[in-house]
Amino acid sequence: MRNTLITFLLLLSFSMFGQMYNPVKWTTTVEKISDKEYVLKAKAVIQSGWHLYGQYIEEGGPSPTAFTFKNQPKKFELIGKTTEDKGHETVDKIFDMKIKYFEDKALFTQKVKFTSDDISNVSAEVDFMVCDDSNCLPPSTEELTFKIPTEKKLASAEETAVVKKDSLVSEEKTVVQAEEKVQGAIPDSPKKTESRGLLTIFILAFLSGFAALLTPCVFPMIPMTVSFFTKQSKSKAAGIRNAMIYGISIVIIYVLLGSIVTAVFGADSLNALSTNVWFNLIFFILLVVFACSFLGAFEIVLPSSLANKVDSQADRGGLIGIFFMALALAIVSFSCTGPIVGTLLVEAASKGGIAPIVGMLGFSIAIALPFSLFAAFPGWLNALPKSGGWLNTVKVVLGFLELALAFKFLSNADLVLQLHWLEREVFLAIWIAVFGILAFYLFGKITLPHDSPLNHISVGRLGFGLLVLSFTIYLIPGLWGAPLKLISGFPPPMQYSESPNGLGVSGNSELKITGSLPEGAEHGPQNIITFHDYNKGMEYAKKVGKPVLLDFTGYACVNCRKMEELVWSDPKVLGVLNNDVVLISLYVDDKKELPENEQYVSETTGKKIKTIGNKWSDLQIKTYKANAQPFYVIVDHNSANLAEPSAYNPDIEEYYEWLKNGIERFKK
Repeated sequence: MRNTLITFLLLLSFSMFGQMYNPVKWTTTVEKISDKEYVLKAKAVIQSGWHLYGQYIEEGGPSPTAFTFKNQPKKFELIGKTTEDKGHETVDKIFDMKIKYFEDKALFTQKVKFTSDDISNVSAEVDFMVCDDSNCLPPSTEELTFKIPTEKKLASAEETAVVKKDSLVSEEKTVVQAEEKVQGAIPDSPKKTESRGLLTIFILAFLSGFAALLTPCVFPMIPMTVSFFTKQSKSKAAGIRNAMIYGISIVIIYVLLGSIVTAVFGADSLNALSTNVWFNLIFFILLVVFACSFLGAFEIVLPSSLANKVDSQADRGGLIGIFFMALALAIVSFSCTGPIVGTLLVEAASKGGIAPIVGMLGFSIAIALPFSLFAAFPGWLNALPKSGGWLNTVKVVLGFLELALAFKFLSNADLVLQLHWLEREVFLAIWIAVFGILAFYLFGKITLPHDSPLNHISVGRLGFGLLVLSFTIYLIPGLWGAPLKLISGFPPPMQYSESPNGLGVSGNSELKITGSLPEGAEHGPQNIITFHDYNKGMEYAKKVGKPVLLDFTGYACVNCRKMEELVWSDPKVLGVLNNDVVLISLYVDDKKELPENEQYVSETTGKKIKTIGNKWSDLQIKTYKANAQPFYVIVDHNSANLAEPSAYNPDIEEYYEWLKNGIERFKK
């Protein structure tokens, strides 16, 4: 299933790489405040699935949105800075920083004061960059025109103008039509990604519900509750029906909880909270408290008065009585299910949207399903294992997992603040300690307060202990720089380390190139010899008789870094890049200005090419009719293609075969 999905996405990406993207449309509005003061509003309509970066991003991150107002001499002055919408914030693992971005639309406003009555419009330029899940476009510049209303009244919000230089349009309707056209041209893969994210949440929640089912607070309730329904009901059919209603009531209760969380905080707020330093610290403390509870330090319980009131309502009978029986189960089992539910809601918060509701749906179905099934087939109850010390073991294991997860949230806070207190080595050392102690516990070498005497270790417990011990040993090389791809995304990134350039060079320490470099070359990603000048790279390729791999990339391109870290680091791919091709990496967001005599106006876009990045971006657009990165082309010494260009492709085997096919055609 996973391979099929990956193959489908790769075919989708190959069908998209040659397209020209134009995912942002700009409109302008002018609002009058007083005789001299106006507010200039620039609205960005963003194609679904793409995101536009905010104005205030630290150096070293993606290119921020920036406005330049062309001040006509003595006609107006700016009041304050350009403001922007709230947007979304996330901790980007590639750039190790907090980054703000916008989806669907964004509004930027600038307050101005006119010093002259002889002014009919204000001109401005906006520099911006957009990305989606698989592409990043090079920074673009749009010219904006803010038309000043002549009437002595507030300008209507409908008085907008599309200010693209090549097609001025006065009605917002045209902007919507243009947006729909772009949507038709670009497959909506982000929605598929979102669906997969919700499916993952559902599956993890279902498994968590199953784990909660095996705790001492819930498991013994199964035979008791099913026996109650079968004995109290007048017929077998009635017993099954009542048990089904009981299960549905459990689902409703937990889904209501997820709905309340989403409604109180808001879908967007949950996502914003997940990247907030203080909330990550609160989540860390909360999960540590949950872990201590599971390990036996204390029990988290709701007031007994609440349980008694709910239990009294369960005696009313009928549908209402069954519902309150389900509510009583949720309250009585809270000491076991509460920490798991809390962890699920915290994790779902990082996804935003309806993720908390989906999570509670998966969790509650896992809890409710056994009650319904055993009511329908009461004979199955005989096959259930007896309650005993193994239930507390399940609870303790969950406590260790809660503790390990807690440090992920502490790591998020540390990454945002860039304190370097919880660097990769420290994080891994903590996980090694947590899972190592868990392995000793499973082998019976450590006992906790509520454990029963252990005379022998079951085969299942021994097998799980060996699995945990193997995982612990797997983590140890990470202290010396092993990439640990199995847990990619959990520990801090490789560069957030005490020795990012020491023993932690992933997979390329043996292939590191030494000696003098060719003229114009330098060591690039994975220490590959790389040229940044097209002509110098081509000259060197002719000299050594190798084909050229053109790498259209960007300093702020997230997926370019992913390809370099996950695909280029593979020994087979790395061997080809080091020995069989000449790599020319052309950075489309390089801000260095070209000499004045080398600046020109693009034949394809009509824009002035002022920087080195503009030059390489224009080369990509003009030659390959594409403007997204990463973008790879294998060419011969006459710049003729040796294979179809490739875009973002995380499949190592396919990328390797693509490289080899191009090289073989060069040799023929």
